[in-house]
Amino acid sequence: MAHSAVIGQNSLGQQVLDGTSLFGPAKGNAARAGAPLQADAQLVEQCLTGDGAAWEDLVRIHTRRVYAICYRFTGSNADAQDLTQDVFLRVFKSLASFRAGTGSFTVWLTRLTRNLLIDHYRRTKADRLTGSVEDHLPVLEERSSTTGRTDGMVAGREASEVLQRGLQKLSPELRETVILRDLEEMEYSEIAQALEIPEGTVKSRLNRGRAELARVLRRQGVEV
Repeated sequence: MAHSAVIGQNSLGQQVLDGTSLFGPAKGNAARAGAPLQADAQLVEQCLTGDGAAWEDLVRIHTRRVYAICYRFTGSNADAQDLTQDVFLRVFKSLASFRAGTGSFTVWLTRLTRNLLIDHYRRTKADRLTGSVEDHLPVLEERSSTTGRTDGMVAGREASEVLQRGLQKLSPELRETVILRDLEEMEYSEIAQALEIPEGTVKSRLNRGRAELARVLRRQGVEV
């Protein structure tokens, strides 16, 4: 089967920076509506028979979402491009391990993406001068649950850049949860499956992540 996971660097990077992938119809539930579970499962089956066209369709359907997650997590267009390629290389090699009866392809793909992102974070940790938020800040209070959705805090390209900088201040655990829930609009149950943690932990991390992100944005002069 031919393997190609080429993505357009300038177009996708600009869309994420402009907020297209963050606030537009390509995110979350809308994206999944365009690629229903049954269609994903059928494409996977066709890929496993050596259907190159099915592979191209699978990559095309999910590339923007994978790139957006990688970009929001790393804050680097170049890293997001490389990681997106790595994700689909791993998908290509491990596609036979996907079981449609045990969950959606989106959740399986998100888990795979998340694992690669964590590996990348660990590899590059020595290159960063600052540690994670959780290493330096006290545990956030439960009042964080009153903090609104992340995508309601800011809007527009300039604000999206501020939001991206704010996300980089969060620890990986909080960052990934905020990205998957507020920016990718995944359900709590889907996030729990992707991160392999209880739903209660998802909600706790989300509350803490929203509160910390709001505090970071306020320090940057953003009204939240």
